[in-house]
This record gives sequence, structure tokens and C-alpha cells, in this order.
Amino acid sequence: MPGNPFGQFFNNPRSQQSRPFQGAGSGVIISSDGYVLTNNHVVEGAKEVEVTLNNGKEFKAQIVGRDPKTDLAIVKIDAGKSLPAANIGDSNSLKVGDWVLAIGNPFGLNQTVTSGIVSAKGRVIGAGPYDDFIQTDASINPGNSGGPLFNMGGEVVGINTAIIAEGQGIGFAIPINTAKPLIPQLEAKGEVTRGYLGVNIQTVTPELASALRLEDPKGALVADVVPGGPADKAGIKRGDLIISYDGKAVGDSHDLPVLVAATSVDKEVSMTVIRDGREHKISARIAMLESDGTKLAEAKQSAQGAHWNVQAKIIPKIRFFRLRSLVCGP
Repeated sequence: MPGNPFGQFFNNPRSQQSRPFQGAGSGVIISSDGYVLTNNHVVEGAKEVEVTLNNGKEFKAQIVGRDPKTDLAIVKIDAGKSLPAANIGDSNSLKVGDWVLAIGNPFGLNQTVTSGIVSAKGRVIGAGPYDDFIQTDASINPGNSGGPLFNMGGEVVGINTAIIAEGQGIGFAIPINTAKPLIPQLEAKGEVTRGYLGVNIQTVTPELASALRLEDPKGALVADVVPGGPADKAGIKRGDLIISYDGKAVGDSHDLPVLVAATSVDKEVSMTVIRDGREHKISARIAMLESDGTKLAEAKQSAQGAHWNVQAKIIPKIRFFRLRSLVCGP
């Protein structure tokens, strides 16, 4: 009954109601008309998003597009005037040891700047099929998610995304070159269209390399082929080792999903595969990866792959900050 003092202890419906919560993340203005780049996990599930600029002005924001696979999102504000936008750099030009600056809103302390170096590149932390993180020791904390990582030339080279929960000085940023080709799609369509090959791949271990008579462990080993998919139609078979895709070398199993995803739908691509100790040239017409996740075979590594097993142990230690509002710099 309403007003029953025991109701709060015994199935009081009011105590079971979910309550909205508010948080703060970060973002960076990438165009003068108010487009803001941030993390998907910052705005995912948000009912309202507000953007606060460094001058204290607040604006209601619209979520324009999200890409959970790379953890990127675009929101849009209407400031009524042209806004200063950040300069976009080239993350490929970064070298280990280069100095970088992280700007964000850690623990609500807006416009916080921290510095560090690039600790490593191309980190795979088990966050998704297209992991390619910049590791940095610049301080990244809850609230930094979605904020920019700058080089010493004042250019955005990454989007700060995650940390290892139990570590110190170990943060991860999405390379800006990963975001560049996705931004126009997110702005125009609200989602990202990716290529689809239709293979399940695994890492080439030293043992497999020896069995395949390879001098070095390289390439992506086909563990399975999706029936009726582009790879199946092209004649790719289980046990094939893909070492080249569309003129680009496939160094390991992590490279292939990234290359396939970036391929235009219906494009005819040439691949070099090793089969029975001999190289073969195979052409395949790339299909579209369905957004509902029914075609993710080439984006997943086989459970037998040593690389996947190692990364699975890291996943519980990675922190992604799920928040509800943004604080953006100029």
C-alpha cells in the first residue's frame, strides 16, 4: 500500500524503478558547422546529449551517427555561428616516443591537459574486430573518453578511448586515420558500410608456420569459409593462407579484417594465397557486411588462434567509460 513503511523493504514498486543518470565525456569539434567527434560508448543509449564548450555555453546535441565496431560517434550542435575546429593530423606519421597531449574532462575537471609519449602503435586489446590502438602514457581517466589526442603540431592524431583498469600510464586512443574514412559516412548515413569477404581466420603460430613450410609466421590462415559468400564463390578454401589482399601485404590475422572492411562494396579484389606450398592469385567480388551482425565471420578470429586467446585475458581489465554528456574544446 502507498505509504506503507515496510514497502521500501518488500517489493516496493517505486524502489524498483530505474533512474536516469548523468555523466560527462569528452569530444572534439571537427567542423565549423558544429560536428563533434567522440566515442560511441559515450553517447550510446543516451536520451539527451548536451555539449558544453570551453566558454561555458551549452547546446543540445543530436546524435548523427554511431559505429560500435570502432567505438566512434558523431554528434551535431547548432551554435548559430561558425565554430573553431581542430586540425586533423596523420596518425600514421606517429612514431613510438613522440610526445602527445590528451585533452578532456576527467572526473568533471573540464579542459584538462595531460602529456606523455606514444608508447606503442597497433595495439590489439580485444575491444573489437578492428582494434588498432595508439598506446600512450598520457594520463587518461574516466571522462576523457572521446577527447582528442594531439601531436606537438597541434593536430588531432587520436581519440582517447580506454585504459587498463589496474595499470598506470597505459591508455589507448583510436588513430585518427581510422576515423577519417568513417566520418563522411557517419555524417551522411548515420552508420558505416563495410566490405564482407566471408571467411573465418586464425593466427599463424610458429607451429603452423613450420607445418606450412614458411620462413616466418605471416598472413591470415583460413579456418573456415562461409558457404555462398564472396570467398566461397572465388574458390578460397579452408587451409588457404592469405598473404596479400588488394595489393597490400597481410602481415597477420588482424590485418585482413581491417583491409576487407575498408573495401568498397562490389569491388573486385585480387588476393595472393598459399595453397599446398604454392602461391595462387584469386579474385573475389566484395559484398556488404550486414549491420545486424549476421556476417561477421571475417571479423572474428578462430577460437584456436593464439592471438585471440591472449587478448581474451585482457578484456576484463579494459575500462570504457559509458557516459551521457560531452565537454568539448575549441
